[in-house]
Parts: sequence; C-alpha cells; structure tokens
Amino acid sequence: MRDGAVLHIKGRVLVGPGDEHAAGGGVRDEMWVVDGRITFERPAGARDVRLVEGWVLPGLVDAHCHVGLDAHGAVDESTSEKQALTDRDAGALLLRDAGSPADTRWIDDREDLPRIIRAGRHIARTKRYIRNYAHEIEPEDLVAYVAAEARRGDGWVKLVGDWIDRETGDLAACWPRGAVEAAIAEAHRLGARVTAHCFAEETLAPLVEAGIDCIEHATGLTEETIPLFAERGVAIVPTLVNIATFPRLALGGEAKFPRWADHMRRLHARRYETVRAAHDAGIPIFTGTDAGGSLAHGLVGQEVAELVKAGIPARDALSSATWGARAWLGRPGLTEGAAADFVVYETDPREDVRVLTSPRRVVLRGRVVA
Repeated sequence: MRDGAVLHIKGRVLVGPGDEHAAGGGVRDEMWVVDGRITFERPAGARDVRLVEGWVLPGLVDAHCHVGLDAHGAVDESTSEKQALTDRDAGALLLRDAGSPADTRWIDDREDLPRIIRAGRHIARTKRYIRNYAHEIEPEDLVAYVAAEARRGDGWVKLVGDWIDRETGDLAACWPRGAVEAAIAEAHRLGARVTAHCFAEETLAPLVEAGIDCIEHATGLTEETIPLFAERGVAIVPTLVNIATFPRLALGGEAKFPRWADHMRRLHARRYETVRAAHDAGIPIFTGTDAGGSLAHGLVGQEVAELVKAGIPARDALSSATWGARAWLGRPGLTEGAAADFVVYETDPREDVRVLTSPRRVVLRGRVVA
C-alpha cells in the first residue's frame, strides 16, 4: 500500500463475539484505515482509497510460541525473522513469546513483523528441562532469577513447573512450594504475571495456590483441580497442536522411561475431555501453538480448530485467539483509533473456523503485508 493511502474495508467486520450490531460489540459493515489507525467514520476528502472486502477479525493471537528458538536452543536473527514472518502470514499478529534464549528486541523496530509480548527466558530446575533453553538453577536462586526476567520481559515470566525426574522415571514438580510462593510474589511486586509449563496432575494445585496467573499445556487438570482454577481465574493455554505429539514422544522414550511414556499417553488420550471440562467450568482458555521448539510456526488456525474439535463452541474458540486473548494481554482489537492489525477471510470464520488457515489479506500497522 502506498504511503498516505486509505483502506476501506467492506463486508463483515467482527469487532466482537456478538451478533449484528449487538450491544458491547458485534458486527460492523465497514471500517477505514487512516494513517495506520482504525476508524469507523468515513474520512473526508480521501482520494487515494484502496478497497478490501471480506470477513474481518482482529489480528490473531498465538499466546504460546517461541521466536528465536529451535529444537537445539537459540537461533540467529535470520531464522527468527523467518519464524516471525511465518506467523504473520498465518494471521498471527500478536505473539506471547513464552520463553526464548535469543534476544529478539530488534523485532520491535520492524514495521512488517508481528508484535511480541515476551516472557524472558525459561527458568528451570538444574538438568530438568531441554538443554540450551532455560536458566537452570536451584530453588534458592528462584526469586532472583524471576526478578531479573520480570525486568527483562514484557510483563510475563515463564517457569518450568514440571518435567521428567530421571530418578522416579516420571513427571514430577520442579520447585518446592515456598520457593514458588516467594518467586510469584516478587514477580507480582514488579508488575509481571507468571506462567508455568505443566504436564502433570500434582504440579497444578500448589502453583495455583501460590498465586500463579496462567498454566501452559495444563494436561494434568482433573475434576479436583478444575474448580480451583475456575475460582482463582487462572487461565490455561492448552497448546493442543503440541499435545498431539505426545504419542511420538512416548514412543521415543518408553525404553528408558516406561512409566513416563505411559503417563504421556494417558494425558494425550484425555486431552479433549480435559479442555472441554475446563471450558465448561469457566476457566479462561487462550490459543497457543508452542511453535519454535520442535513445531513449525504459523499453526494458530489449526489450534483454534483443535479447540472446536475438543467441544468448545466456535465463537468461544475464536475469542480465545482474538477478542478475548487481546483483552487478556492488554492489547486492543478492532476499536476506534486502535492500530490497524487485522486479518481478512473469504467466508465467515464463525461458521467454519478452518478458514483461519487461509487468510485473504493480512493488514499490520495499517499496511497490507500478506
């Protein structure tokens, strides 16, 4: 798009989950983009106008990905750029980077790359996580490292809550309760929220009771812990496209850790039931793909489809990647004066969320980029 050009968007602008012109936000017939900002008032005297037609959603949110990371650790800037561009072209324009050892601050200066909310680098127990990913420390150092990452990040800190314990041969919590309570309190004092990687059942209640704000994966949710999450308003990011890899992981590790492999298969088998029960209980759910470790970027549309497959209504699944996710992360959607970050589709995504995997147009900072 040429500098100074105005975008005129016509069709169905889905400003919220409601129906046509519903109170609190529903569907608008048109909107404009002027100087990179959204307006619902026709600009006077605009001459250079470009028409865009279709069904419009706010830029999608991948609330759990890793720009700057691959299966072996930190990657160079060229690889990080390709990861971010892949997400952008899939319509994911707001990313919560849930842990990366690479410095990706340079992305903030690029007008053509998604906006990133960083959780700093993972914080893990010594020799209890993937090599080259995390700060690997002992409990007595947890508060200091959480404070450092809270200052480095964009309002989030990421803990590794559980991982395989080679002595027991199964998933086990990484941190004693006292250390976690002190660390979360320190993060909150510094204005940061805390999330944690958790697969196992027994890891969850102590973290929630310690005041954690979010749990990644949350495969270990049970009928005992779901009410606790709902009562405390603790969000989950299920990463179902990542949980789909559990059988393969189990197959690769069962010779050495058969107990762990069986556990991973059981968590996988009930993944949809777990997510559906969380939704039914009112637990906030948001989309995340876990891209950047062993998974490719650009899978947010597939993750929304997985939520629907789990039994979540389509509009709620859409909200987990759009209106609701943006509100949770403190970023605007399709509102007057907001930055023009949105995605255009051929058909109504509320009727079939699979259309999310095929954007017609991607507009970032008011420019058509894909």
